Amino acid sequence: MKTKQYDPLLIAEDSDEDFEVLHLLMQQMAVQNPIYRCTNGDKLLDFLYQDGDYDSSDTAPRPSVILLDLNLPGTDGREVLEQLKQDQHLKEIPVVVFTTSSNPRDVEFCYQNGANGYLIKPVDSDQLERTVQAFVDYWLATNIPPANGQNGN
Repeated sequence: MKTKQYDPLLIAEDSDEDFEVLHLLMQQMAVQNPIYRCTNGDKLLDFLYQDGDYDSSDTAPRPSVILLDLNLPGTDGREVLEQLKQDQHLKEIPVVVFTTSSNPRDVEFCYQNGANGYLIKPVDSDQLERTVQAFVDYWLATNIPPANGQNGN
């Protein structure tokens, strides 16, 4: 009997505290998807292009969805989003922005540049749990990711 294979989730989050809370919530929600983390935009791009520390497809699988913080050190989330959505091989990967910014200009910029969703990180722990649960329910449980490129195409 074949076991279900869960698609990888890539999280771009520079804050250790925010990532730990997010990871803990996902564990409590019994998320089975392998979770990969990049702490800045340059590492995220290296992960996706399998460069630098991620030069082997064994260590850098193609994610089914990217949870992207906007305010990353180095290459920030805005630049990462622009680059991903202009790349023929990566543009189909859904990108959900997960940020503290509620600035309407950020929201508009992200959607104009191909973001598939925009979630504001709530400060309240109950609201954060509901937001993460909504993300998990839709993007990891319900949504069908594109198969294009899954086999290195």
